[in-house]
Amino acid sequence: MSQKVRVRFAPSPTGPLHIGGVRTALYNYLFARQHGGDLIFRIEDTDSQRLVPGAEDYIIEAFDWLGIKFDEGVSFGGEHGPYRQSERRDIYRKYVNQLLDNGRAYIAFDTPEELDAKRNEVENFQYDASTRLGMRNSLSLGGEETQRLLDAGTPYTVRFKIEPGEDVHVDDIIRGDVVINSSILDDKVLYKSADDLPTYHLANIVDDHLMEVTHVIRGEEWLPSAPLHVLLYRAFGWQDTMPRFAHLPLLLKPTGNGKLSKRDGDKFGFPVFPLLWNDPKSGTTSMGYREQGYLPQAVLNFLALLGWNPGDGKEILTLEEMVEKFDLTKCSKAGAKFDFVKGWWFNREYLLALPTAEVAPMVVDMLREQNIEATAEQAAAIWDMMKTKNIEYTDAQSQQTKKRNISFVSDLWPLCDFFFIAPQTFNREDKFVRKNWTENSAEEMRALRDILAALPAFDAETQRAAVDAWVAEKGCKPWNAWRVCLVGQGKGPDMHELAAFLGREETLRRMDYAIAQLG
Repeated sequence: MSQKVRVRFAPSPTGPLHIGGVRTALYNYLFARQHGGDLIFRIEDTDSQRLVPGAEDYIIEAFDWLGIKFDEGVSFGGEHGPYRQSERRDIYRKYVNQLLDNGRAYIAFDTPEELDAKRNEVENFQYDASTRLGMRNSLSLGGEETQRLLDAGTPYTVRFKIEPGEDVHVDDIIRGDVVINSSILDDKVLYKSADDLPTYHLANIVDDHLMEVTHVIRGEEWLPSAPLHVLLYRAFGWQDTMPRFAHLPLLLKPTGNGKLSKRDGDKFGFPVFPLLWNDPKSGTTSMGYREQGYLPQAVLNFLALLGWNPGDGKEILTLEEMVEKFDLTKCSKAGAKFDFVKGWWFNREYLLALPTAEVAPMVVDMLREQNIEATAEQAAAIWDMMKTKNIEYTDAQSQQTKKRNISFVSDLWPLCDFFFIAPQTFNREDKFVRKNWTENSAEEMRALRDILAALPAFDAETQRAAVDAWVAEKGCKPWNAWRVCLVGQGKGPDMHELAAFLGREETLRRMDYAIAQLG
């Protein structure tokens, strides 16, 4: 590529960043880094009525957590600013006037009530070449009346004048040559006098041109707008610098039917936002990937493969490997089903790959949330003993109890509470207790207790050597009864490792208590 690649991610601060937006930003990042280009962060805040306080800061914090770095833009600086559209009014006004002067746009005075009435009157009403002369605009009213209304301060919009009957070609990297006839396009509003701001369509084109954007990588939902944007580039005479488009496949519901929404996350129990979001309007709180214990690199790996596949069968990819392998032409045209269970798998793989010393502080924090103070050494030992265990969970759709591997540090708590909380009661109706505490168990546990009490050291290997020799001599199998003593139920790690963690005093105390309770 002769021209330096420049791409942009331009969210609207009308709420939290959706996980689909994260994927779009990621693909822009991968493309920019692969080609040695720039990634621009632009805020599209022209819809002043829908802006939500705190949303912009939320988006920036989300990308900081994910590790997606921008080269210029809001909060990053750069030579093409300002990067917040609400600060570019004077720039846009110049280009609105240019379109009006060359006859490619016109002024419309229709009120919202008049437009609603027309939509009720005419089925599938569209403001276009076939209807515009029947509406209140500069084309139908004439110059004198138009000027009178402007002088009177009448609110107005500026609409793009679409000429019907033209096949508009969109050169899409993913979808090829997309052809849409201009007759199905309406005369989109480009500017609103009420807030002196352009709409997305005009601001987007002007900004991309002035910021020298070479490729526009965005969601499939924007594909219907692409022909309009092609026509706008032509209207300004910028067709030679028009960026190449790439419209990404939709993220679909876990069932594969329809676009992924927050409602799906609530239904199936997974986040659709990167960070926890407290909605200032409704007061509701939505969980985020960070707060649920996902690792940012696992989230990026999971999202990268939703709609793109490098074709080599490899699933675990570092960010550097994604940059190296990424290819827009290998993105799917069809929507990608959001398999949140696969997301669990990715997080597990990344957790297991971390050195124990990096996981231990997470375990310490998790235990602190349960009012348990533990050292980093204790946390590390618990992780090493328990990280390969399974947990039970309730499937949100079927409401059935199922099992899965540990995927989050928070999964540990129901599996490791006994490390710190000794069993106080023993449920004789519990299948494990009933089966493994027999009439000989108390006698065996007393003998095992005496062996453990006499050991010169209490590490797992010293225990193992002495206990295995006793087991071989007596021909007994004390393991499950011993687990009843120390845990109270059928879960936990290797018994020698557990006893070494508890220490001699606590191990013997729990054994004495169980013998007294169970007899």
